[in-house]
Amino acid sequence: MIYLSPLQGVTDSKFRNSYIKHFSGVDKFFSPYIRLSNKKDIKKSQIRDILPENNKNIPLIPQIMVNRSEDFIYLANIISDYGYDEINWNLGCPYPMVTNRKLGSGLLEFPDLIDDILEDSLKNISIKVSVKMRLGLTQIDDIDKILPLLNKHDLTEIIIHPRTAKQLYKGNVYLNKFKEVIQLSNHKIIYNGDIINFDFYKNNIAPIKEIDDIMIGRALISNPFLASEIKQSANLSMEQKKQVFKNFHDSLLFEIENSLSGDSHVLSKMTNYWEYFSLFFNNSRKVFKLIKKTKSLSKYHQNVNQVFNMR
Repeated sequence: MIYLSPLQGVTDSKFRNSYIKHFSGVDKFFSPYIRLSNKKDIKKSQIRDILPENNKNIPLIPQIMVNRSEDFIYLANIISDYGYDEINWNLGCPYPMVTNRKLGSGLLEFPDLIDDILEDSLKNISIKVSVKMRLGLTQIDDIDKILPLLNKHDLTEIIIHPRTAKQLYKGNVYLNKFKEVIQLSNHKIIYNGDIINFDFYKNNIAPIKEIDDIMIGRALISNPFLASEIKQSANLSMEQKKQVFKNFHDSLLFEIENSLSGDSHVLSKMTNYWEYFSLFFNNSRKVFKLIKKTKSLSKYHQNVNQVFNMR
């Protein structure tokens, strides 16, 4: 199975609905994380993103970000009330504005706290739980203490991105460390990180006998065909791919235009997507520069057509 990793501000319900209309290969989607504000409430946009009516026919797992069992239980029960039977706990977000608050990867230096939160929470919720994590905050050995503690808990699976939070998305993944630490776990392990093309998957991940399923994030947004390419279920020419990609783009743009008002808001949102979309094209810098300088939707449509007609 192939999972789409959640990216804040990118893989929302609009993206997911547009994606499944035009591409295949993704078996499970994860929502961008839901967390409580300082006032202990949830943003309406985060609830709207997981509403069942906004995710018809999408195999979605809502993700939460918490550092207290009270918040874990509260969010899990709300999500359960919407009809979901599983949530994912984010222990992987690497950004300092998150980790400095002891959230995401910031919790990886506190294995006993992770253990306590799961101990308190799992007995007070009816929904299943999976975990997404990194190797550590600044050290790759943090995970050595955490996985044995997770063995005590009834989790559906553990998704591991073999980098530290300090690395963000830079440098190489620690594949040898990943192969080492999966031996510490009794749970099903999912690999996540740097699967940028079929060759990387074939040469580095497919040979790991303990791994059946993978999660892909940024690369699947840059190349929405990647899941079907890995499954070897699609054989399209570049011109055919461009047409499918253009149809997907137009579907996504339609969703965005119906949810935001004013050219500037729509263009800001679409430019965010083009940071990834542009990488699909050989001349990615030129493509992104062309989109980024666009000041009106009418000009945006012209520039997008120009991009998809480039040789």
